[in-house]
Amino acid sequence: MALLTDLLNLNLSETTEKIIAEYIWIGGSGLDIRSKARTLPGPVSDPSKLPTWNYDGSSTGQAPGDDSEVILYPQAIFRDPFRRGNNILVMCDCYTPAGEPIPTNKRHNAAKIFSHPDVVAEVPWYGIEQEYTLLQKDVKWPLGWPVGGFPGPQGPYYCSAGADKAFGRDIVDAHYKACLYAGINISGINGEVMPGQWEFQVGPAVGISAGDELWVARYILERITEIAGVVLSLDPKPIQGDWNGAGAHTNYSTKSMRNDGGYEVIKSAIEKLGKRHKEHIAAYGEGNERRLTGRHETADINTFLWGVANRGASIRVGRETEQNGKGYFEDRRPASNMDPYVVTSMIAETTITRKP
Repeated sequence: MALLTDLLNLNLSETTEKIIAEYIWIGGSGLDIRSKARTLPGPVSDPSKLPTWNYDGSSTGQAPGDDSEVILYPQAIFRDPFRRGNNILVMCDCYTPAGEPIPTNKRHNAAKIFSHPDVVAEVPWYGIEQEYTLLQKDVKWPLGWPVGGFPGPQGPYYCSAGADKAFGRDIVDAHYKACLYAGINISGINGEVMPGQWEFQVGPAVGISAGDELWVARYILERITEIAGVVLSLDPKPIQGDWNGAGAHTNYSTKSMRNDGGYEVIKSAIEKLGKRHKEHIAAYGEGNERRLTGRHETADINTFLWGVANRGASIRVGRETEQNGKGYFEDRRPASNMDPYVVTSMIAETTITRKP
């Protein structure tokens, strides 16, 4: 094992200019993250300089067996915290050989929305709070919970410390540092209300980069939990009963909201979101009805309401934003398993480009 570790930690730059690029894409379920690696002749920092590649879409539920080739288009580059050196992670999206985006390629439409001149002018910022649950590998029960039983009720676990309250901190801290190494704008972490549940925040990120960074942060977390022998769950309600669910609260602002007089722009944007509540809910993640019950810091899925400092609302406006008359708001509806390309672009479309 010591020799294996030595080989894994080999510094390739001592003997070759070649690098390893790990191409990452989203599989057929819309939530499964796939990847494979290739050797490149030297360091690359511009995704447009990377070659396209292909994979067997029939094995990911994205193409039929008799026409299985799907093409990977490199879109964003990150440093590889696992191989280190000049090696890279490459976020890709997926196309047919004819150049058409496949149905599960949600990035393509998001990029079109974010390139709209009105959206570009507003410089939309996002901060996404990704909640997740760590599960014991063989029993699929939350980390730190007695097998077949339950811990004490919620209360002592949120932002906690101690062996009887905080479970999996080594995984969480490893992920935090790995994301910073990769170049992801991860802005913080915390233990969540349900034991075994944690959160990391990505942002502020502008436009399409919010989706790229969150997906790669999820990939890195999958890899770290793989090493640790723990299962990552993005289920919005992994444990039924009197336990908090898992969301992906999405904080949002535009240039107009951040400037003087922005509070009126925020209120107008929230009104627009309310008029499309059902459409947003339909796009905000699978199984969200199990989480959005009106309990455990959520608004009921069929009700749209907003409030200042109200964590039981669909949209929460911070007290500081109200006081300053400008700032941002938080959409608390997205589930932990939402697609950030869909959610971020839909918020921009509804609040900026969509006409009544």
